[in-house]
Amino acid sequence: MTTVLGSDVPVDDTITIAQLTEDPYPIYRRLRAEAPVLRVPAVNRILLTKAADTKYVKDNWELFSSDDPLTPMARAFQTQTLMRKDGEAHKRERNAMAPAFSPKNIRGCWQEIYTKVAEDYVGRLPRGETVDLFTDLAAPYAARCLTHLLGIPEATDDQMIRWSQTLIDGAGNFGNVPALYERSDAANDEMNALFDACADRARADPDASALSAMVNADDPIETRQIYSNIKIAIGGGINEPRDAFLTILYGLFTNPDQRDACVRDTMWDTAFEEGVRWVAPIQASSRLVTRDCEIRGHHIAKGEVVMTIQASACRDEEVYGEAEDYNIFRPRAPHQAFGNGPHFCQGTHIARRMLAQILLPMIFDRFPNMTLPDPGVVKFRGFGFRGPLSLPVTLN
Repeated sequence: MTTVLGSDVPVDDTITIAQLTEDPYPIYRRLRAEAPVLRVPAVNRILLTKAADTKYVKDNWELFSSDDPLTPMARAFQTQTLMRKDGEAHKRERNAMAPAFSPKNIRGCWQEIYTKVAEDYVGRLPRGETVDLFTDLAAPYAARCLTHLLGIPEATDDQMIRWSQTLIDGAGNFGNVPALYERSDAANDEMNALFDACADRARADPDASALSAMVNADDPIETRQIYSNIKIAIGGGINEPRDAFLTILYGLFTNPDQRDACVRDTMWDTAFEEGVRWVAPIQASSRLVTRDCEIRGHHIAKGEVVMTIQASACRDEEVYGEAEDYNIFRPRAPHQAFGNGPHFCQGTHIARRMLAQILLPMIFDRFPNMTLPDPGVVKFRGFGFRGPLSLPVTLN
């Protein structure tokens, strides 16, 4: 490791985006022990890998602004999203669609709809066959639920899944690959056209959806930002529950004693929390340093960009002990998989309801003897967002 002239933050130019995409956890484990504050030129940011530091940064938005000037997100979404705003600007846009995420609507609207969606999609699965739960259940279930929540039920599952991945690829395009932005531009055009039609319908016939709440507000935010909010939800609202569901299943299948206890004692909420801690669906976030500061004795200058690594924070040995293992029996401790501070994930309670209270118990009830024939074929991938690429399960 070296240091940059005028800075005492160590530098490691051997770490690549490819390594962080394929298997970042050995790297994060080493950094927590040896260099928890580290400049990584490949991502052009200072990585923070300890739980205390990531929480400190997220909780202090005035010192660590979400307005990262180096983010690929603005280019991918064709605007500055609420994810890159702070203070009143962020609050106004976040609150614009908050009614759709309220406990009242979760209980009184989405619970029933999501249960019906789950019954439909789980009911399509062929008993006695091996299917990939990524493509045959997790992704379409998340997509269909999200269309209802957002107020765009006209979108097909395939469209939602494709748009989500395209936006994720663009927002994580730290290498500035032109082809990724070309795809996100095309996806933005498609989404904008659909949203125009859906917004007209929502104005004529209001409902509990996020789009309806935004377009029918007494003082609505700008149309561009309304659409940006919907796109942010598409980007994260499919991959988070999808990847969490698959990760939880993988953790249970590879730990039969935990699977048995989970089914017997209905520990679905615990299985959910442990799954998102073990492999955080959103692994990293960037923050702009607004004035000179110190982290662990290292001087961080105004204008630097730090990256909080939630993936590493959720495996910090000081918090979780044997943190590399999936273990529903571990002592409960708060995790940062859904972030913290003002940008705490707005869909957290929706995701818990979708998975822990609906889909997980339903699929184990329908297929009590289902198995994962070959755990070795399951590959996790992703730097900014991470989850299994497939989960081939035999349904019995």
